[in-house]
Amino acid sequence: MAVDKAQLLLLGLPLFLFCSDVFNLFAPPPAPAARHHHHHIPPPPQHFQTAAIQQPLDFPAQKAPGGFGGGIGLGNTVQIDFCASCSYRGNAETMKKMLESAFPGLNVVLGNYPPPLPKRLLAKVVPVVQFGVIGVVMGGEYIFPRLGFATPPAWYHSMRGNRFGTISSTWLMGNFLQGFLQSSGAFEVSINGEQVYSKLREKRFPGEIELREAISKRIVNSGVVDGF
Repeated sequence: MAVDKAQLLLLGLPLFLFCSDVFNLFAPPPAPAARHHHHHIPPPPQHFQTAAIQQPLDFPAQKAPGGFGGGIGLGNTVQIDFCASCSYRGNAETMKKMLESAFPGLNVVLGNYPPPLPKRLLAKVVPVVQFGVIGVVMGGEYIFPRLGFATPPAWYHSMRGNRFGTISSTWLMGNFLQGFLQSSGAFEVSINGEQVYSKLREKRFPGEIELREAISKRIVNSGVVDGF
């Protein structure tokens, strides 16, 4: 009997759920609830008191001494001619910054000081000799017969036997010789066309204090002449 009640309970529960789903399916939907509209009154605008923006104070521009609206070096030009192939550019740049800082308004121009004309001509011949030696080493067996030699000379065979050493030594020695011929060793300083220092004459670089004093004397003298 207890088993029958349990079976009936298990069978009746799904039937009850099925019937309730069918009833809910065909039942009319409930009426929507009335909505209450609340009128929101916007809050009064808040007036923020803007802070006054402080304008930057205008300070008078600092004028460099030695003239109205210009620097002490205004109107003067310093020419520094140096040996470009001697790696003197760093020294020239250092001197230029020092002079421009010491004499505001000074125009400092850098330039290359070329070697004498004979050295420049020899420097142009060196590459021709380099490529000539390399060409003879690589193709001498074809070059010498065209020049009228039945057999190449003995020195050609020695150079031909060590081609790599001959070519490398010719190239390195040629570059060294060309750099020597292109170097002038100069560091010449002039102001307004007047020379104030010459490394070729002094055989040394100028000191910063020494060069600044030399430039300062020329600037003062030119200022006195212009004023007079």
